[in-house]
Amino acid sequence: MESLHVDLLVIGFGKGGKTLAARMGAAGRRVALVEQSAQMYGGTCINIGCVPTKALIHHAQSRRPGEPAQDSLLAAVSATTTLTDALRDRNFAMLDDIDSVTVLTGRARFLDEKSVEVSAGSDRLVVTAPVIVVNTGAEPVLPDIPGLRSSAHLRTSTDLIRAEGLPERLVVVGGGYLGLEFAGMYARFGSRVTVLEAGPRLLPREDADVAEATVGTLRDEGVTFVTDAEVVEVTDEDGHASVRYRAAGEEHVLDTEAVLVATGRRPATAGLDLEVAGVRTTERGAIEVDEHLRSSRPHIFAVGDVNGGPQFTYISLDDSRIVADQLLGSGARTTADREAVPYTLFTTPPLSRVGLTEREARERGHDVRVAAKPVAQIAAMPRAKIVGETRGLMKFVIDAATDRILGAALLSVDSQELVNTVALAMRHGVTASELRDTIYTHPSSTEAFNEVLGAVRR
Repeated sequence: MESLHVDLLVIGFGKGGKTLAARMGAAGRRVALVEQSAQMYGGTCINIGCVPTKALIHHAQSRRPGEPAQDSLLAAVSATTTLTDALRDRNFAMLDDIDSVTVLTGRARFLDEKSVEVSAGSDRLVVTAPVIVVNTGAEPVLPDIPGLRSSAHLRTSTDLIRAEGLPERLVVVGGGYLGLEFAGMYARFGSRVTVLEAGPRLLPREDADVAEATVGTLRDEGVTFVTDAEVVEVTDEDGHASVRYRAAGEEHVLDTEAVLVATGRRPATAGLDLEVAGVRTTERGAIEVDEHLRSSRPHIFAVGDVNGGPQFTYISLDDSRIVADQLLGSGARTTADREAVPYTLFTTPPLSRVGLTEREARERGHDVRVAAKPVAQIAAMPRAKIVGETRGLMKFVIDAATDRILGAALLSVDSQELVNTVALAMRHGVTASELRDTIYTHPSSTEAFNEVLGAVRR
């Protein structure tokens, strides 16, 4: 069996792994990066995650009135596939062009704590390294619902970004971020969408006013929501599936051409044989790591979704910085350094959040002031009217004693950009008054801060 010795072995082509491999390669280290599929060079984000889903959302938002639904979806899928193909090729080239980096395509499994077998068909290669980084990401969780796994109409998010046709009806099992994004997207393309959520309300992490406003925009698109819904069974009928569920003490049946399961993702560690290397995992299968992202074997790191942290590409990128600091720098950087990490739910308009909700701030004992206003009432935000999207609201949670921003919820056009400004202000102690009185360009969405932060209440 052939063997290869390198300074660093990275398992998985995700954001954290590829960034670390490139940085170490540029520093002259010998690096091997293993990816099990040539269709996943670059990782989940560019191939089946952030990039294609957000591209399809953009196409759904841009759909022209009267454009045939099937045609609009197929054109969007084609354009998105072209985009992801180009990004995949570029990501491969970025590493392949570094002389000291070797990209291997195959499945990896540990033989011991410093040896990994890479297999592709009948080919086998043993890679040894003093430092190993696991970056295998996460995979969808399929609930144990009778008939679901065997249904010909079962779809994952990966299936729907490569769809060959628009389902007339779509049932989404799970009202989390992924489920809501696809619900809004497919409703805009023309499907009749129903979301079945097991919990008592949608977006339970958000304040009630923010959650209601967000769900309201989806209802505007025609999405139907059922909460406290227990899916009992899925059966295939002639050309469709029947989804049986319980809600409000009664049983109901929905007929649908597609069932999207959006009930979460779990760390992808199956098949790695981590136990052979002495690497401990959590009950959910995530690799246990410390604040430096070292596993129970200090020379084995875990970055990205596989370590059980927040499932965001930009967290995976920051993970790579922490590990790089261990390998090339002072080693001082840790996960505890992260403050005011924002996130965005790409509905239309998008909901972006950072910091504490009003509820959380009050529960923690803060004397809270709130600055909030519906977007339609913000006179200083003409951009919303220019682009024809005046739905939503902006809400800031402020500490009354210090004037520091504790959190913000921005449901508005451009919120995915605005939230980064707020997060930066929070990290560097910029007060609400300073953010209110700053000079912004016009017409922009940011200038809404001038007005919203002036509307403060207890």
